[in-house]
Formats: sequence, C-alpha cells, structure tokens
Amino acid sequence: MNDALHAKKIKVVKLSVTSNAALVVFKLVVGFAIGSISVLSEAIHSGIDLVAALIAYFAVRSSAQPADKGHHYGHGKFENVSGFVEAILIFLAAAWIIIEAVKKIFDPQPIELVGWGILVMGLSSFVNMAVSHMLFKIGDEADSVAIKADAWHLRTDVYTSMGVMGGLALIWLIELAWEGHHVHWIDPAAAILVALLIIKAAYDLTVQSLGDLLDASLPKEENALITESIRGRAGVTSFKCLRTRKAGGVRFIEFDMLVAADMTVEAAHAVADEVTAAIRASLKNAEVTIHVEPCRPCSPAACAANCVSPEKKT
Repeated sequence: MNDALHAKKIKVVKLSVTSNAALVVFKLVVGFAIGSISVLSEAIHSGIDLVAALIAYFAVRSSAQPADKGHHYGHGKFENVSGFVEAILIFLAAAWIIIEAVKKIFDPQPIELVGWGILVMGLSSFVNMAVSHMLFKIGDEADSVAIKADAWHLRTDVYTSMGVMGGLALIWLIELAWEGHHVHWIDPAAAILVALLIIKAAYDLTVQSLGDLLDASLPKEENALITESIRGRAGVTSFKCLRTRKAGGVRFIEFDMLVAADMTVEAAHAVADEVTAAIRASLKNAEVTIHVEPCRPCSPAACAANCVSPEKKT
C-alpha cells in the first residue's frame, strides 16, 4: 500500500476519534441534564464508537507493518481482530442499554428540556453522517476492514440518533397537545430499539471479521474474476487446487497452473507472471502464488473441469 493512501487512512481514523470524543461528552451532559435514558444510551453508543475508533486506529497502524521473520504474511489480520473486538463491545453495550431501558419502562422518569435532547441527537446525526461517509470512502479505496467497521459503527449511530430524536419529539408534541398527559415510556422504548439495531450491526460485523480470521474463501464474485484471469492467458492449459483467503485488505491466492509439457521453464515463468498481473489488475492487494505443472495424459481429473481446450481434457 502506498504511503499517501496509508496517510489518508490514519487521518480519517483520527477524525473519527475526535468527533466521537466530542459527541460522548455532549450527549452525557445533555442526557443527565434532561434525565433521558435514550440520550444516555446514545452516549454509551458513542462511547463504544470512540473505543472502536481507537481500536481501528491501532489496527490501521499495526496492519501497515511489512512482513517480518515472525509474520511471513504481514500483519493484515490486526484489522480483522479489531473488527471482532469492536463487535463484542457493541453486544455488551446493547445489553446494558436494554437492562436500563426496561427499568425505566417500569419506573418512568419525567424528561425536562426535551428540546436539548432533540438538538444533541440532530447534531450527532449530522456529524456522524459526514464522518461515516469519509470513512466509507477511504475504507473502500484501501479495502480496510477496520475502517469500514468504524464507518458502520457511525452509520448505525446516525440511524439510532434519528430514532431517539424522533422519540423525544413525539413526547414533546404529545405532552404539548395534551397537557398533563405523560408518555415518558416512549423514551426507554426508543432506547430498546436503539439496542436492537446495535445488536444487528454487531452480528454483521462478527460474521465478517470471523470469516477472515478463520481463513474463509474469497467471495464467489472474486473467485470468478480469478478464474477468468487464469483461463484467459495464452499458454495456460488448465489449473487446479485454487485456494483463496483474506487478511485485512490483502487477498492471498494460490493455485496449480498446468502448461504444455514441452514448455521451457523460462516460458512457463513468463506465463505465470502474466497470470499474476492479470489477477492483480482484477483484484486490489492480491498476493499470488502459482505452482507450475506440466499437462500430461495422466494429469489428475481435478484439472479437467478447468481445462482451456476441451480436446486436452483427460
């Protein structure tokens, strides 16, 4: 990864840390001032986002380290570990929010200065929408799991903040229209909705991060691009034993490539270089390892399905 792109990653994650820190303080102050459990739940949510941003910052810095004697495949999985830890933190935060909200449903408390709650939620939505947009942009450009996870944290915060804002606005309107009629249960109910949305985001993040940590294969679409890149090269008779996985933003691709039995080592090496270049042109950050084999009548049937020329199938 080039230095300019890495600098962008560091800059945008620092922005996420700064914005989340400011929102946590603002939400806590307003939440305690007006006695709103949903605003306080959003403060906890932003607190988790802050922790996630700090973890993402550490992961981005660590994953950029080159391969060394102890880590031959680099440090890309720091980003996947980051995503998994963030997901666990989100689950814990959601559990706390639900417990506190249920208590408030059975023992509702009056909410004062509702307008301040609406203001802080509106500001939070605006800030997080802007920052998450930047995170998604850089995350897609760098194919960074950690940054995309941080972006999803903030985008979820946008939706939950809007939900809390809507709940507070509903309380304000109802109590304005029917003086003396209290609907404070709407506040903890909105907090529970926030928690459920958080759990959904945590589940999706867990599935994604664990998949890469367990060396799951690349998506079908990406494997199809690899297959097309191999089959489209002159000199390639067939291929077999395609194995793919991902660590952070790096894709590792390995396979056996069959060429004509009488092809020279130099020519086979040139074909392997062409195939590697074609794969890297199709997929970002691809590390390709090719084992070249001669295609003979006794070649295993495993390569028959990928044979370029039907007449050469065994």
